[in-house]
Amino acid sequence: MAASPVYGEEKGGSSSLGEPEYGHDPASGGIFSSDYKRHDDLKEMLDSNKDSLKLEAMKRIVAMIARGKNASDLFPAVVKNVACKNIEDPNQLIRASALRVLSSIRVPIIVPIMMLAIKEAASDMSPYVRKTAAHAIPKLYSLDSDQKDQLIEVIEKLLADKTTLVAGSVVMAFEEVCPERIDLIHKNYRKLCNLLIDVEEWGQVVIINMLTRYARTQFLSPNQNESLLEENTEKAFYGSEEEDTKDAKAEAASLAKRKPYVMDPDHRLLLRNTKPLLQSRNAAVVMAVAQLYFHLAPKAEVGVIAKALVRLLRSHSEVQYVVLQNVATMSIKRRGMFEPYLKSFYIRSTDPTQIKILKLEVLTNLANETNISTILREFQTYIRSMDKDFVAATIQAIGRCATNIGKVRDTCLNGLVQLLSNRDELVVAESVVVIKKLLQMQPAQHSEIIKHMAKLTDNIQVPMARASILWLIGEYCEHVPKIAPDVLRKMAKSFTNEEDIVKLQVINLAAKLYLTNSKQSKLLTQYVLNLAKYDQNYDIRDRARFIRQLIVPTEKSGALNKYAKKLFLAQKPAPILESSFKDRDHFQLGSLSHLLNAKAVGYQELPDWPDEAPDPSVRNVEVPEWTKCTSHEKRKEKVEKPFYSDSEEESGPTESADSEPESISEESSSSSSSGSSSSGSEEEEEEEEEEGSGDLKEEEEEEGMKKAKKKAPQGRNGHAETSSEEASASESSSSGSDSGSEAEAKWKKVPHSSKAGPKEVSLLDLDDFTLPPPQPVPSSSIVSTSLVTDLEGLTLTDTSLAPALLSPALGTVRTYELLHRMAGEGLAVEYWFSRRPFPGDPHMVAVQIQISNNTDTEVKNLRVSEPKPLSGMRIQEFPEIECLAPGDTASVVMGIDFCDSTQVANFQLCTHTRHFYVSIQPPVGELMAPVFMSENEFKKEQGKLMGMSEITEKLMLPEKCWSDHTIVQQVTSAANVGRVPCGADNEYRFAAKTVTSRSLVLITLERQEGTMAQLTVNSEKMVIGTMLVKDIIQALSQ
Repeated sequence: MAASPVYGEEKGGSSSLGEPEYGHDPASGGIFSSDYKRHDDLKEMLDSNKDSLKLEAMKRIVAMIARGKNASDLFPAVVKNVACKNIEDPNQLIRASALRVLSSIRVPIIVPIMMLAIKEAASDMSPYVRKTAAHAIPKLYSLDSDQKDQLIEVIEKLLADKTTLVAGSVVMAFEEVCPERIDLIHKNYRKLCNLLIDVEEWGQVVIINMLTRYARTQFLSPNQNESLLEENTEKAFYGSEEEDTKDAKAEAASLAKRKPYVMDPDHRLLLRNTKPLLQSRNAAVVMAVAQLYFHLAPKAEVGVIAKALVRLLRSHSEVQYVVLQNVATMSIKRRGMFEPYLKSFYIRSTDPTQIKILKLEVLTNLANETNISTILREFQTYIRSMDKDFVAATIQAIGRCATNIGKVRDTCLNGLVQLLSNRDELVVAESVVVIKKLLQMQPAQHSEIIKHMAKLTDNIQVPMARASILWLIGEYCEHVPKIAPDVLRKMAKSFTNEEDIVKLQVINLAAKLYLTNSKQSKLLTQYVLNLAKYDQNYDIRDRARFIRQLIVPTEKSGALNKYAKKLFLAQKPAPILESSFKDRDHFQLGSLSHLLNAKAVGYQELPDWPDEAPDPSVRNVEVPEWTKCTSHEKRKEKVEKPFYSDSEEESGPTESADSEPESISEESSSSSSSGSSSSGSEEEEEEEEEEGSGDLKEEEEEEGMKKAKKKAPQGRNGHAETSSEEASASESSSSGSDSGSEAEAKWKKVPHSSKAGPKEVSLLDLDDFTLPPPQPVPSSSIVSTSLVTDLEGLTLTDTSLAPALLSPALGTVRTYELLHRMAGEGLAVEYWFSRRPFPGDPHMVAVQIQISNNTDTEVKNLRVSEPKPLSGMRIQEFPEIECLAPGDTASVVMGIDFCDSTQVANFQLCTHTRHFYVSIQPPVGELMAPVFMSENEFKKEQGKLMGMSEITEKLMLPEKCWSDHTIVQQVTSAANVGRVPCGADNEYRFAAKTVTSRSLVLITLERQEGTMAQLTVNSEKMVIGTMLVKDIIQALSQ
């Protein structure tokens, strides 16, 4: 290399022209000397074509960083030199790794470099590199969402890729960046369906989930006629005869108008190609296919997924949990498909509690009149379990079975009554709660059970069970007139010791007995209401005050007193015991949102079926002119076609069938002639079709390639040496063309065109003056050097960007003195709060420290030693400064966790000879970071921080603080806050979060009449709020 002679010369000797001079001691001169030019010449050296200059620039940059100098504006140029060389490496693994590293650098300033690298990699000949490009797209989108339009172009190009390695990754990128752009999927739908079986497992999951949502927007519901019939039967059951006669004609007309359902061939293609994946070894793939069939398949075909899901129940408990969640949802609407596998849901003693409860849910959903006796025998065994949560869930399941199946209601009720004598209090309590719900259906027939439960009030201590018994006695007190007053007497004695839920039911019981049996219960009721009047819980006090006015007639009591009996003793509907999974199917099965029963971040809603089918022709792919078969090739295809005859007959217009009309007519005739003689099962035919269509496509591509070699020079006018961007634009514009073979044909012409043109200079040309001997072009030379050319011409170091990136927004930076130059013996240290996140820890405040050497000698080994923070505080020292030359200044950053307090952080600042004790005390406004929120979010959060969390002060604004700009500037100079948009002209809002605890701080400044204003601070940290009010008032009064 050109720089190597420098090291070969004697130390202290002079070097050749243009090379720097190195002294004996690296710290005394050479690269540490301050006489060198600054960043401008470094940028020129990094952009030059000479490696010697680049190497010299790199050395100087490393030296600057070692001295603590800020070299961030050189970052893009360094990345360009380090990464770009590897991005065009002959080895595909190195190219992919370079792109992976480049896309993992989370610095916005290199976004243009990253975008160019992704575009270049998307056209790479290696599918592994193209896959890596697809992985890099979501990373770039999360870093800069403004690049969405350009990224969509890359996604569109990669979606046309025919390689299975790329398919899953690009669909994942599509889901992250532009899931609403369904139009990008149309042309690639059939290809994705056909490639699905060969894609890697996680790619299959992503593609299947995406195609599920796609199919819901493009095809008609296969169960639409059945749903119409179900609606008609429900109307006939609930409606009157008059309504039926009126609507009969309208319904007949609607049925006549509705066309018989015919499944779209593309819909059938998706169902047929996903069905084999039910045998996948990956549980996620099986679950994805199961949800696809549940959401898209006709009811008669959904049953095929049951066996595959039951197979997954033999897997790990985590997989069982997810599968059972989905089976529980499916079994509500598709009960029949899981009934043959009832025994697979029996509970084992080794199952975890959550699995047991989910299996109970499924068993309860599957219960009907034929299998209820078997299920109840299972439940009897489960009640003896030592797992109390599981026993409680079993008792609830018995109650649901009794509610849903009328003929076993009495049997279940008797069994639950027997459980009331169980030794375990939790079992008795749960039984009481379930019996209460069952008794509401037929209370008159079960007065003996109510009496039996009244006796349990002495023993049961579980609050919910006691409350349920009291509610039953109060609701049906007419059936137990002698027992109810005595229960009230006992509860009045222990009223003050009861739980709140029990107290509320005691008050209700007293009110109902006062209305039905006032002679025996009048004094008791007054006593209970007086106790409740002074209870600690305000709900109980309010209930007592309300009931006293309602049931006890006085002069002040209103008209409601007349209706007290109707209010308290009204007929109440029996509770409906439903499954907690009933309405969960509106989430896409297998998704995190379905598992949590709440919409998760990034969840895509499952679209409703369209009323009318969209145009199916959007999925037709036009075959390019040069790929069409010749007459000889057609004859050859005719001979081979009968072997794959059933494919066109079943699947309709697939991707390989969309050729010119002549070939279609010939294919259809050959398929019809051979279709009658074909035999075997439907699955065998489908498998043959998949293999056959794949082979046929490969033959067509090979023949198209041969033809492309002849036709390409004429069609392209010989201009094959255009840049990669132009090539990608032409490929994306012709959406129907075969991108794979077209690109291959194009690259085969590159060696011929490169002979005619001059040699192109790039970063890879390390030997500037020697030409390599002529040799065959390797596969790596396919990569265009346009990326390097584009990067060399790219300027990212605009001087206008630097101040905005390095200074806080609004307000001047206030500087504090850490060490005076007199006390520091010529060493002066200042600091300020940069208001930027500390890179090492987001819970630390970043403190910028500037150290100046005003002495005549070097200061060495500048560092922080023995930090002694108060309890809870943390200090992250800055890197040691090895040498600070006379007159030089170094700027470093250290992080301090002040624990949301203005306490002093003490530490020692040390050199190689002296130790200085210094301390930093932050203003309260520097302990927070700005938060950006909408006006509605601000009001919502402010509503939560009222009362003691709100501090309000009046102030008088001086004349210079009347303008909006001045007010905002003064407030933001006093505190590191972000402005919140506000609809009112006379109001200013700001928001921030404390750095350590992330507690919200909300500031509102409202201008009033004249020069008066009102300042309000809302924060959980009352001390911070009080200090912040003083600082802001002081800033506004200056």
